[in-house]
Amino acid sequence: MDYEIKGNNIIVSENDLDLDETLDCGQAFRWKKISSDYECTYTGSFFNDKLTVSQTSKGSFIFHNTNENDFISKWIRYFDFETDYSELKRCFSEDETLAKACSFAGGIRLLRQNSWECLISFIISQNNNIPRIKGIIDRLCENYDGRFPSINELSLENADTLSYLRSGFRAKYLEDAAIKAASGEINLDAIAALPIDDARSALKRIKGVGPKVAECVLLFGMYRTEAFPVDVWIKRVLAQYYPDGFPELAKSSAGIAQQYLFHYIRSISSQNE
Repeated sequence: MDYEIKGNNIIVSENDLDLDETLDCGQAFRWKKISSDYECTYTGSFFNDKLTVSQTSKGSFIFHNTNENDFISKWIRYFDFETDYSELKRCFSEDETLAKACSFAGGIRLLRQNSWECLISFIISQNNNIPRIKGIIDRLCENYDGRFPSINELSLENADTLSYLRSGFRAKYLEDAAIKAASGEINLDAIAALPIDDARSALKRIKGVGPKVAECVLLFGMYRTEAFPVDVWIKRVLAQYYPDGFPELAKSSAGIAQQYLFHYIRSISSQNE
């Protein structure tokens, strides 16, 4: 990744990024595509840091109205720019199926999210579709003047006071997560550093956090790239292409490999319908 400063903008060159594939793929829910004169433009937030970013052509991006300090301290990490995705894809592509998946959606990157925001977002995501997830999170932030609430702020709410979210059964899970995080019973920073199986178990002490939500929080909120969320699409991938187990070459970054596979299997399934 290379960048240069032009006025109030940062111009970024990075071939292993596509905004549509990365910001609208279901790993984060606070990005919105807006009209612009560019190939595409998104506005959104990383916790409570806001950004508008445009893709001007393949491999070229404008980070609008930001400065070099913010770009270095926030956005390089968030977009995982310090990871060599070309090398990851080269390694993955030693496997035939992963090679096709990487070729299909090679611009996906992992977004390194705030663990608290990620936990709440994926609790809300359970048995839900992306537009509704975004709506619930929008209502949550609107209630806090456009901010994502802190642990302490949300711990003062309960399932009844959260009725404005229209989140159904998930409200009681949000209440439990906030109470446990505020009391210290759940320490997200400490969980992030645990051995992976211990981290999974710790997250699942929160009501409503099952295997899939725990894996999503570990992967997207804690950058545990060995975490591997499994939904109906990935179950199909594993059954069809990897009946003898996931390839060893991808296991340390299985969560990133999963992102490519998820989009690939959905695409070829829709083409075959």
